[in-house]
Amino acid sequence: MCRREGLKLFLKGTRCDTPKCAVERRESPPGMHTRRGKLTDYGIHLREKQKVKHYYGVLEKQFRGYYRRAVKGKGNTGEALMSLLERRLDNVLCRLGFGLSRAQARQLINHGHITVNGRRVDIPSYLVHIGDVIRVKNRAKSLEAVQACLSEFHRDVPDFLSRIDGPIPEARVNRLPAKDDVSLGGVQVNLIVELCSK
Repeated sequence: MCRREGLKLFLKGTRCDTPKCAVERRESPPGMHTRRGKLTDYGIHLREKQKVKHYYGVLEKQFRGYYRRAVKGKGNTGEALMSLLERRLDNVLCRLGFGLSRAQARQLINHGHITVNGRRVDIPSYLVHIGDVIRVKNRAKSLEAVQACLSEFHRDVPDFLSRIDGPIPEARVNRLPAKDDVSLGGVQVNLIVELCSK
């Protein structure tokens, strides 16, 4: 998927930071390497949307729901869409380092290792709000899984989140993510909005 999109989607966690990364080994897209024609306008728009869907691990129906919600909100639709995707609990855990990839963070959530404001949340698409406290359950298996991830995590925690390291790792949502907090760089959100508005 990374080779198809031409950028690192961090689907395999820290592997994208090593020389084993598929994008760095072969920059060409997968498949038979015959001559490819120039992408149409629709193709360019679709590739941008597919990048975002693959990066956040969202299916088409979910993506449409986020788009409708972004249209109803105030302000720029593209920025609102990216803010909604950044607020997903699986993405927040990945950005904090509780999971090395979004898939691993999703598994932590599904298995009941994470609480939000003291309540167990087992829905990866749960949207966090300002002031939410995200905590790892005080169980040996939960703590062991998250501590292993934190020891390998070497990226910066974004400004809209604050992580408190301790015997039981926890984090707080300081504010809603803004345009600068979006982790997926190089995406033209206006093309996605144009495609979805048709």
